[in-house]
Amino acid sequence: MVEQDATRRRIRRTPKPLDRTRLNDLALAYVARFSTSAGRLRSYLSRKIRERGYEGDAGPDVEGLVERFVENGYVDDEVYGRAKADELLARGYGRRRIDQALRAADIAEDVRDQLAPDEGQKRAAALALARRRRFGPFVRSEAFSNEERFKVRDKQLAAMVRAGHEFEHARRVIDAGSDKELEEWVGEACEEH
Repeated sequence: MVEQDATRRRIRRTPKPLDRTRLNDLALAYVARFSTSAGRLRSYLSRKIRERGYEGDAGPDVEGLVERFVENGYVDDEVYGRAKADELLARGYGRRRIDQALRAADIAEDVRDQLAPDEGQKRAAALALARRRRFGPFVRSEAFSNEERFKVRDKQLAAMVRAGHEFEHARRVIDAGSDKELEEWVGEACEEH
């Protein structure tokens, strides 16, 4: 069971195939170390079974193990999704990008819809991205000629749309005259909701 590496100094041991106990221990270690969703845990365990193999009378019960972890509260898709959505909003990402991240984490569609940001959160995220990336009123425009300003504006607009923001929000942020104007725009949406 021992393979020698080409350098002869390092011995690489082939990991033992998983059984029910090792699979459970692996899952426990994973959820203890990482905040995760049920879908990500399922993918992780399936990958480990493919890599290491499984030995036992019956096949691996990955679904049963994941369900048990959900029932015991070790894994909660809604809590994970809320934390992920809040993190992405704080970094300035829009609704589309948040939905993509939650879909990649295998969060159910109804939970994704429930976690979707409201209008005030979407506007605040657009403002946060503009501040962080120095877009719109946060750019030093005296450094650009008129021709360069249009190119820079188009690039900033495209970057905001790629970050998941609606085109109208991106345009509003890029074309704003001042940061105070944007803060009032965000405040209006927060008062409505």
